[in-house]
Formats: sequence, C-alpha cells, structure tokens
Amino acid sequence: MAEIFQKDGTWTFDGATIRIVPGRERGVHLARQTLGELAVPLTAVAGVSFEPGRKGGRLRLRLRDGADPLLQAVRGQLPEGADPYQLAVEPGQTGAAEYFADEVRNALVLEQVPDGPTDRYLLPGPAVPLSVTAGDGTVTFDGERIGLEWNWKTDEDKRSAGPRSLALSEIAAAEWQPGRGLENGYLRFLLPGETTKRPPKTDPHAIQLYGFKKDLLMALVAAAVTYRLPHPSAPRPALTKEAARPESDHDELLRRLRELGELHRLGVLTEEEFSAAKQAVLKRF
Repeated sequence: MAEIFQKDGTWTFDGATIRIVPGRERGVHLARQTLGELAVPLTAVAGVSFEPGRKGGRLRLRLRDGADPLLQAVRGQLPEGADPYQLAVEPGQTGAAEYFADEVRNALVLEQVPDGPTDRYLLPGPAVPLSVTAGDGTVTFDGERIGLEWNWKTDEDKRSAGPRSLALSEIAAAEWQPGRGLENGYLRFLLPGETTKRPPKTDPHAIQLYGFKKDLLMALVAAAVTYRLPHPSAPRPALTKEAARPESDHDELLRRLRELGELHRLGVLTEEEFSAAKQAVLKRF
C-alpha cells in the first residue's frame, strides 16, 4: 500500500487501484470537489511522475487516451488546479510523493499494462443526476435526458424558443470549450448529421459560458454525457449477412432487370412475358 496525504487531496494505491480524494481546503478547485472521489484502475494508467519544485512539487498521473470520459470531453483544456490527476505536494513530502510514483511505475511494469489508447472507457465519469447553472442557462442530466433552461442573460431569440429537452439517443456528441480572452466558452450538444455550428449565443442546444469558476462544472456534464455515448475508438460491429443482404440483393435485382430487358430486345421474351417477369422482380425490391 502506498499513500500520500496532502491538503490538496489524498492518493492511495493498493496495487490495483489508485483512489483519489480531493481535499476540502478552500484552495481546492470547485470542479474537483464536485467530481469527488475517483477510483482509477491500474489498467487505465499510462504513467506517473513527480515534479519537484521550490515549494514541494506536483504529482501527476497520466491516463491512457480514451480511458476517461472527462479527459475525452475536455480535450486537454482543464486548468491545472481543476485537473483531478494532479496533486500539489507540500514541502517535506517529496519523499512520499517519489515513493508513490515508484510504486505505481513498478506495478505498471509487473502487470505489463500497455500505455496505448483504449477502445472503451475504464472510468465511469461523473455521477448523475447533475444540475449546473452557469453562463446563460442551466443544464440538467439524469443519465437519459438533457434539459436546457435559460436565464435573463440569454439571447432573446434563444430564450423565446423556451426550454429544451433532449433524449440521450438524440445526441451525437457533447462539446465543452472554456472561454479564452474575449471569446466566451460553451457547452454544446451536437445532433447527428449536424454540419454547421451556430454561435453558442443563439444555439438552442448550447449554454454560453462567460469565463467564471462554474464553467468547469459544465465540463462534468459533458463528461457524464460522453460516457454514455459510443466510445470514439470502439470497434464497429461486423456486418452480418442479414445486414449485407439488402445491398447485394439490390445489385442482383438490377442485373436481373437488365438481363430481362436484353432478352426482350432480342425477341426471346414476348411483351407479355417481359412485363410479367419485370413485375415479379420489382416486387422483390
């Protein structure tokens, strides 16, 4: 058992799972406290490092690509303080941090855990139900439906359309983008086949974000939705004979029609015979 207790949080490792519990001190980011305890299986870990500094240092856990729906949803855009896989190490605790990192590294070698991408999520994502208010609206998610409600900051056209309710089956992807400089961020739900994106200010399927602390909580909603959507690297199911048959039958029927037309043109089939045979083929489409 390896463990390290800091004001920023507690990490423990039993050889199979790394348990991460965020601290409750005032300086611990709201997003980490809201996310709560994480149980990270060793199979989801790509590496670990300790970076010493003038005042303690930082312990970093690197996960395999595709293992965590939160990291999938934020696409490397989490600020350092909101990243649940980083732990601020206090002065005098560097030895414990180095020992922890060594124990995890040794286990990765002994268990021969690959560091490549995964084709399924190995962590379950944030717990539901979730309800977050930030920017120009409130989003709720119960695991099956997404609700969007607007506030006084919402663009008039978007607000006049009323609240939105989307079934998970209607969603192709959830996008979270933090604000940058003068550009606002957003939480957006994309529908299948959507090729153009409206500005989040007027998009009825998006919450516009203004760069405040609660924007990071919207990333948790994106992660919870992402976990319940197909994994982007999941293998596609093999095409069965039943699934393949309509296309092959279609081609076969077209060839048969061409053959009948040729036989009719050559006089092998009478007009009546050709018409009857053609109708029989067309009924099979």
